[in-house]
Amino acid sequence: MAPTTDIILFHYSFSPYAKRVIWYFAFRGIDYAQCMQPITLPREDLIALGVNYRRIPIMSIGRDVYCDSRLILRKLEERFPVNTLGASQSDQKAVEKLLEKWTIDGGIFVRAGQLIPTDMPLLNDPKFTKDREDYSGRSWAKANVSKMRPEALVHIRDAFEFLESGMLADGRDWILKTEKPSLADIEAIWPFDWLTTLKGALPPTLISPTHFPKVFSWLARFNTALKLAKSAAPKPTTLSSPDAITYVTEADFAESEARVDEGDPLGLKKGQDVEVWPIDSGARHRDRGRLVGLTSQEVVLACPTKVGGREVRVHHPRTNFRIEAAGGQEAKL
Repeated sequence: MAPTTDIILFHYSFSPYAKRVIWYFAFRGIDYAQCMQPITLPREDLIALGVNYRRIPIMSIGRDVYCDSRLILRKLEERFPVNTLGASQSDQKAVEKLLEKWTIDGGIFVRAGQLIPTDMPLLNDPKFTKDREDYSGRSWAKANVSKMRPEALVHIRDAFEFLESGMLADGRDWILKTEKPSLADIEAIWPFDWLTTLKGALPPTLISPTHFPKVFSWLARFNTALKLAKSAAPKPTTLSSPDAITYVTEADFAESEARVDEGDPLGLKKGQDVEVWPIDSGARHRDRGRLVGLTSQEVVLACPTKVGGREVRVHHPRTNFRIEAAGGQEAKL
């Protein structure tokens, strides 16, 4: 049975990006269903829905499909506008946005990923390492992972210091001095929480509760609040692949068709065939479809499904995504 919200989250259990969305659902008490995906390609469910984008998570609401956790969180804030987690004051919105860019575009998670311990069992799996090389565009051979570790530790220690002596220096419980975790906390905490779950990722001689007591207290507080929120939130329904595909393809669209900004620098036209892909990771996997929406914040394609004979609308953010006319015009950001 699908949830009353029509939301399905496609993810796998230890994806740190998916956790951002799952945490949001818990703190908001939003009902959703999930369709579990393999950790490596191919992901046949998404192919069946006409989606080539390879990153996780992906969220569907009806026949609208949303890619990238940043866009997903923004859409959830818009769709459920009462008691949102996002900041309401302009200065706090700026902090929230800067933390999003710091952890994602600013390289914090990239450096965190370079701290994966080389004795992690998945690094002995050629299928996994080949898949992650396709995702990241770099070698995942153990020798290369080990070589990147010292420099990554420098960057991550600096990030802990920024939180300890900056964002949390005055002893506040939460980033924006709220009564409970806000979206700003989610935007800031997720790479650090993920690292603390990877045994051996953080050497205790450099990064520990002794070195960064405020940061580790914040992490503990967040997980306590999260546990409480999850206990009160609706439990997600897990859908089989056929059920999830059927539900999406037989649903109505969740959003009305977006406009195409005629003044956009790319000069694209509504109805034009285009390709869209991320340029920071997963860049080999492009979605292609008819342009039905283009704003400063997102691009929307109408893409045919592989089953069911329907069409879904695939939404991507603009930041770090490239849009190119399918005929091969010069690519622009």
